[in-house]
Amino acid sequence: MKKNILFLLFCCLFSLNAFAKKDAVNIYEHPREMPDREIISEQGKKIKIDDFDGEFLLIVFWSKNCVPCIKELDNLSNFAKKVKNEQIRLIMLSPSNEWSSQEEQRNFVDKFNGQNLDLYLDTDGKLAEDLGIFTTPHTVLVNMSGQEIGRIRGTAKWDDDRVIEYIKELKAKHG
Repeated sequence: MKKNILFLLFCCLFSLNAFAKKDAVNIYEHPREMPDREIISEQGKKIKIDDFDGEFLLIVFWSKNCVPCIKELDNLSNFAKKVKNEQIRLIMLSPSNEWSSQEEQRNFVDKFNGQNLDLYLDTDGKLAEDLGIFTTPHTVLVNMSGQEIGRIRGTAKWDDDRVIEYIKELKAKHG
């Protein structure tokens, strides 16, 4: 009983809209260079953040062991579908050591309505480590030149029209 109550409190704590929390969104005054680290696509191809040149990128660092991360997969999938033609790309990045295969990751995400999500692996969590990210979910915003412009800590109602409009405004301002 005690565990159920603690679990409910934990879920409520993390179900708050990220944009409603004043300190959850941090947009930098000056863009920062991204680490020169490879990630692995769902097809097994090694990719660097520079390879996404020309797209406004949202990198969502997540874990299959993170209840709030799993809870927002459906919203993230809807967001990705809604911004597909806007030069805004959302990628999901989880530590490679959490999965026995990329097929396992895809099956897991699809089970939680994440069919529209692009899945990538962070080799042993090294990119997250380079960026100083030790909690999930955590979103890194990358401009069309491949520079980090800010971060969003925690969850959000990603498919909410106000959130989508906010991301479009960030893209227009920081491109």
